[in-house]
Amino acid sequence: MNATEYKRRRRVLLKSIGPDGLAILPAAREAIRNRDVHYPFRQSSDFSYVSGFPEPDAFAIFVPRRKEGEFILFCRPRDAEREQWDGARLGLEGAIERFGADQAHPLDELDGIMPTLIDGRTRLYYPIGTDAGLDQRVMGWVNRVRAKIRTGAVAPDTFIAIESLLHEQRLRKSKTEAALMRRAARISAQAHRRLMRHCAPGVKELDLEAEFQHACATAGARFNAYPMIVGGGANACVLHYIANDAVLRDGDLVLIDAGCELDGYASDITRTFPVNGRFSPPQRELYELVLKAQQAAIDKARPGCRWNEPHEAAVWVLTQGLIKLGILCGELDQLIKDEAYKPYYMHRTGHWLGMDVHDVGAYKRDGAWRVFEPGMTLTVEPGLYLPDTEAVPEPYRKIGIRIEDDVLITEEGNEILSAAAPTQPDEIEALMAGPRPAR
Repeated sequence: MNATEYKRRRRVLLKSIGPDGLAILPAAREAIRNRDVHYPFRQSSDFSYVSGFPEPDAFAIFVPRRKEGEFILFCRPRDAEREQWDGARLGLEGAIERFGADQAHPLDELDGIMPTLIDGRTRLYYPIGTDAGLDQRVMGWVNRVRAKIRTGAVAPDTFIAIESLLHEQRLRKSKTEAALMRRAARISAQAHRRLMRHCAPGVKELDLEAEFQHACATAGARFNAYPMIVGGGANACVLHYIANDAVLRDGDLVLIDAGCELDGYASDITRTFPVNGRFSPPQRELYELVLKAQQAAIDKARPGCRWNEPHEAAVWVLTQGLIKLGILCGELDQLIKDEAYKPYYMHRTGHWLGMDVHDVGAYKRDGAWRVFEPGMTLTVEPGLYLPDTEAVPEPYRKIGIRIEDDVLITEEGNEILSAAAPTQPDEIEALMAGPRPAR
């Protein structure tokens, strides 16, 4: 992400805050995994969105129309001894020179300086209620200003969750963000293609997980956006299956839900395909039903449609299909009204996608489902999960299928960012019939 993009985002945020406001955004902190070992550090999405600053334990302060500077960073200073152990720090100089801060101060000066910045501001924006320690610290700064009211100090009297501004801003992706998400989806789609070529009876679910991670990492995306799902056979019916420790069997399907994260942006793709490279007639029948539902949903992901419309389109197709399969009995509209499909399709058809895999942004505004606008990005992911019960005809039992793509709303309609990973059954079979990929 270039410096111009971050400056644009800060301009929008500063305008939203207004001349009487001040905003506080904390960076993520390092987290202990177990004794003396940290989890890999991942910056807070909100903090990263407006600052780009990659280090932990920092604070970004935004003070509109402050003549000394509107963007202030508090961060760790350079420290030769710690850098010997943990690697180079950006320090105050890097905060200004590389990340565009107007001013930078050592982190240990935060408590001393913040009351002077808050004085004169009537509205305070910060992530209220997300961290009790931060709440207490902010109120300590405010109370120090309140203690000086008789000397002319002005303390905030309105406290607003900064998410109300930032998450609306993050919901609509810029051209720069769309290009980055397009790259992330392309890397993941190519990795899914590789898994289709690598898969065969006797391969372990874990082998496919490793292949995906290797393919994405060598393409420049080191981390997954979320824990990967590789579910063969009945394991595909477990929505958040992450054990990934079974052997794939001849005659089963395998469901793979996996997406890389690239420069802080997520992709999220699910493909389901036959372990042996050929769909059986019952498998193809179910697969084509889910694919038809996805196509109907994607057709409703366009400007002017509302958030619920893709889901309703998918539910209509799936319920009609379940009637034809003899799994549901009754009148279509009544079955939909009664949510009779839910034992077999229990999740929604998508979610916002961006810096977080389940990205920020309200799904309703003023009680009404949100209208799609260009720049919004979502997943479209209908599925069917058929248990081993008498209600399901025997050939369809223990089959789980989900097809998920990343969709960008455009002026003309939509763009499927993950289209490089095939969904048509004939195309999948043709790809799997080719040679296995070399390592």
